[in-house]
Amino acid sequence: MQLQMASTIYPAATLPLVNCGQFRRGKLFTKHSRKYSTNSRLFSSPAGRRGLHIVASGTATQYGSVMEVSGRESEPPIYAWPDNNKRPRVCILGGGFGGLYTALRLESLTWPDDKKPQVVLIDQSERFVFKPLLYELLSGEVDEWEIAPRFSDLLANTAVKFFKDRVKSLHPHDHLGTNGDTVSGSAGVVHLESGLLLEYDWLVIALGAEAKLDVVPGSMEYAYPFSTLEDALRVNEKLTALERKYFGKDSPIRVTVVGCGYSGVELAATISERLQARGLVQAINVQKTILPNAPPGNRESALKVISSRNVQLLLGYFVRCIRREEGDIETLQELTNGEAGHDLTDDRNPERLVLELEPAERGLKRQTVEADLVLWTVGSKSLLPQLETVDQQIDLSLNSRGQAETDETLRVKGHPRIFALGDSSALRDRRGKLLPDTAQVAFQQADFTGWNLWAAINDRPLLPFRFQSLGEMMTLGRYDAAVSPSFIEGLTLDGPIGHTARKVAYLIRLPTDEHRLKVGISWLTKSAVESAAFVQNTLNEVLSGS
Repeated sequence: MQLQMASTIYPAATLPLVNCGQFRRGKLFTKHSRKYSTNSRLFSSPAGRRGLHIVASGTATQYGSVMEVSGRESEPPIYAWPDNNKRPRVCILGGGFGGLYTALRLESLTWPDDKKPQVVLIDQSERFVFKPLLYELLSGEVDEWEIAPRFSDLLANTAVKFFKDRVKSLHPHDHLGTNGDTVSGSAGVVHLESGLLLEYDWLVIALGAEAKLDVVPGSMEYAYPFSTLEDALRVNEKLTALERKYFGKDSPIRVTVVGCGYSGVELAATISERLQARGLVQAINVQKTILPNAPPGNRESALKVISSRNVQLLLGYFVRCIRREEGDIETLQELTNGEAGHDLTDDRNPERLVLELEPAERGLKRQTVEADLVLWTVGSKSLLPQLETVDQQIDLSLNSRGQAETDETLRVKGHPRIFALGDSSALRDRRGKLLPDTAQVAFQQADFTGWNLWAAINDRPLLPFRFQSLGEMMTLGRYDAAVSPSFIEGLTLDGPIGHTARKVAYLIRLPTDEHRLKVGISWLTKSAVESAAFVQNTLNEVLSGS
């Protein structure tokens, strides 16, 4: 079962790119240069065995099928595909929900021997991140390996090759015709930050999105986003430092969450449960309600849980600015004393912060809120516009959010060899409304992208994508959740039942059978240990009372 959560949490896994050019709406890709054609030097190596291939580049060093040498500096190295032009070459940018699941879908399909594509997956991280379960890292309910497995483990039994690198620029030339450039015989070239060039026949863009922090003065400097594994680890580290700092003191830890969509409410519920009476969570929302677009059952369950915890709702306000509080400052070293192995240069200032709030409607007065930690969950931006733009440009239809305009088969308009999905796609439903940037959409689009690639390579008709909402669900703490399936109108599962249903649904959606089995065994073991501890504690209380 596959259910929906907030768009701020589902940007299909992000792929940070090099910001080397100024984004212009509708202009992104560069014209293909002749020096990137197959007439350039190819670096070949013996064919590798079936399984995962990790490729990097380095001076005078060979990795997989690439070797970079010191001679002829003007010609960058070109990746030599094992079968070169004998089988289709598919390049997938981004290893999130859209990218990874497209690669796995291609691997699962039945292909004619001479048409099974060679697939390369590129991501700047070595781990896939199942973002809907990032909250459980803060509650201690899951381990990092369970929700962030390495690509090397997930792809070990496939023919998919994984490149740990960043995308610098794209040079498509499929606008010249479906069959691509007659000189190079490919549909374009991907230029990586390491200097490596990859020619492709088919391209899948699933770069994801990142948090949009440059909204108000001070948000970039002081607010923490919560959309990546690194974000979750930094927030957890900051909370741990604050717990040590305030241990034994009367003043509470003050955490402010900006935004009361799914991500904001889930954070507020999870952190308030963790801190208990030691903390106060303040949740700010510009609207007069939380979860304005959620099913009524989810909203009611969330309000019920939040009202029972140390959470203060500040509704009808927007943040004007975030600044430091003047006064005594404790050093960052004191806050993080005893923590080794972490880069502390990225930590925000340890002193208490002040948020100035402006009313969004009449009848409310200005307020100031103090906080030890500010979490920003409002807004996201596509990573597609951050690609380098050089040389002459060609048209690529982008919307105001930097997403590629696609047709109903998920192909980028004007580029028959390029597919875009997830946060990189601006597909609309039958009513003309943009599809939400959620994992549920990315899951379904990956399935269609894989099939449509199969159909295009085998000269079959492509299928139009139709999103089918299966419902929405959210976590509200270690033993609390709310699930509203779409196939039973008005039904909402909450409490421990909702929590179990949500965990099972996400267990089913984990990438591979092997990983699902490992995680399932781990969760069952933890549940058994917790149940045994609960029974023991109950018996001790009964015996001590008698």
